[in-house]
Amino acid sequence: MVNVNYPPENIYDPSGKENANYDHVILWMLYNNEVCKWGDFSKEPIEIPLGTLSRHMDQLKRKGFVEKISRGSYKITLEGKKKFYEQLTGKGKERKLNYPPEIVLNTRNYDHWILWVLYNNNYCKRSHFLENPLNINQSSLSKTLNLLIKKRFIIKNEGKYIITTLGKSRYSKILKNYDLDRQTILEEETKRIEEINKNTTNLFNLYKVKDKEVQFNFLNYILKLDYERVKSLLKNEELFYKIILFFAMNHPNQYPRFISSKDFSDLYRIKTTTLDYYVEEISEGKIYPTKFFKLKGPSGGNYYFQSDGKLGKMLGIISETQINKHAYLNKLFSNIESKTPNIDINLIITSIIDESCECLFHQDFKESLSNFIPEFINYLSYKIEIKKELKDTYDKLEGIIWQELLIAFDSQINVNLKSQYEEEIDDIDKEIALDPHNLELYKSKIRILIYFNQYHEILKILDIMLEKFPEEEIDLMMKRASIYRKKKDLNVGLEIIEGLIKKYPENNELLNFKAFWLQYMNRRDESLELIEMLIKKEPNMSIYYDNYGEILMYFEEYEEATKKFLKVLLKGNEWYYYQTYIKLGICYKVLNKFDLARNNLKKGIELIKKEDSNHSEIKEKWLAIANLFLAEIQSNK
Repeated sequence: MVNVNYPPENIYDPSGKENANYDHVILWMLYNNEVCKWGDFSKEPIEIPLGTLSRHMDQLKRKGFVEKISRGSYKITLEGKKKFYEQLTGKGKERKLNYPPEIVLNTRNYDHWILWVLYNNNYCKRSHFLENPLNINQSSLSKTLNLLIKKRFIIKNEGKYIITTLGKSRYSKILKNYDLDRQTILEEETKRIEEINKNTTNLFNLYKVKDKEVQFNFLNYILKLDYERVKSLLKNEELFYKIILFFAMNHPNQYPRFISSKDFSDLYRIKTTTLDYYVEEISEGKIYPTKFFKLKGPSGGNYYFQSDGKLGKMLGIISETQINKHAYLNKLFSNIESKTPNIDINLIITSIIDESCECLFHQDFKESLSNFIPEFINYLSYKIEIKKELKDTYDKLEGIIWQELLIAFDSQINVNLKSQYEEEIDDIDKEIALDPHNLELYKSKIRILIYFNQYHEILKILDIMLEKFPEEEIDLMMKRASIYRKKKDLNVGLEIIEGLIKKYPENNELLNFKAFWLQYMNRRDESLELIEMLIKKEPNMSIYYDNYGEILMYFEEYEEATKKFLKVLLKGNEWYYYQTYIKLGICYKVLNKFDLARNNLKKGIELIKKEDSNHSEIKEKWLAIANLFLAEIQSNK
């Protein structure tokens, strides 16, 4: 099966009295496909009448724009490509390009600019990037274009730059970095989905794939798994589609239906060895960043679901909620010297399985889930460890819970997962070699190394980063301090913070951080003294009162903490007030003032749901904390 790219409707069926330009339609088809058959031009949706097709095709061949390479097969020539470019540019008129909006141009991420322009225009010349409004300098442009070509996001063809399928996928992801309105993002995603739909429709028709769930699973996978990544290995795109179809047909939502790799191979004409190899490579995450979890059905068949798909995310939410439910209430804001509560692993696993089989999986998967959930929890622990650290109380607590959970399991991340991320380190090193001044690449590498406790390597990387990015000194040195905290060397971390304070005496954020650091070291009086000093320096900064209350909570001085939080709420309205209400509610709950606790927790929840914010991930976590304490209050009635 060969998937044919067809032009948009406005080209083959223009509105109004204007007739279709059949020369342009034919050249569009040949330019956007390696080869076209005669029948491709007479099929839906373009349906060029045979007489008209014959006349225009002969004319294009005589002009040297089209070449007949075999019986009924045609290919565009170099002159034909030039003619096609001329048609796109309006026959010699100055070509008007679409450029990124201000929110993108303000970032000075040249790779984002280039991908945006190439995605929203058929092609661009080098000069287009040097002119207004981009004005990229020659050196930066050369470096960025070369990097994008090496990553196979773009190609250069006869002096013109064109975005690849892999580049379109990358473009789709970078849209999420910007605060674009939902309609803009929807329109951009729709373009990509429409393009993929054209390729998949033929597959569904050819193999009579009529199950809507299978169709949806397939389309969902194809949107995330680009053929470009395996093109050098799988020369035939049809084989790639068949492999993805196998995953789509063996999703848990298809139970009890199942097709073995042997039966699939016989039915869809693909070698069993080829299918098994790529299913294993893809499911283990060795080809794509995402992986597929494998769940064995009662009859022995394997079912697959994506780690970052709907099922994987929902299982993650259930698992985290159940784990936190068993650990929060005894650990929240407890003193460092408090005895660590025992975690009943079997009870946690049973709770996760019971809830999952109520809403996600068929009851028949219970036995299989009992073997799978420990592996899944290891996977979640990795994801939590490497994610961007958030400066709020919940994250401090969450880290403790997951650390204790792993100790209780007395296990390490499985060998395959570890291998996967070691390979990811190698990939990042290669990217750093190509783009040694990309700060985000170094940060990604650090987050992965943290999981494997490679603290010595991280400290060496931070030294390199400090040389390359001296303007990031405060952030990098604070990262160094956090590594020493993980190494249980709080004194060295404190020396780093004090060195920064000496160098940047006007930076009150460093003093604020020192107060929390002293809290970690159980130096209560010094910690509170520093917060009090900050309040005197900036009495209108209500955040310091909030931090004061949080430190008092840490030392289990809940009555005094409530006074600080009330002062915060009297000072006006700040973005973080939902956190203050929730912490105030927790204090009242500990003090057995249940009505006050309930009212403040509900107020915090109300603010979370009411206000828009860029901190949606943080809000979700505070919402979970508030709901857990409300449930605890309710159970004590």
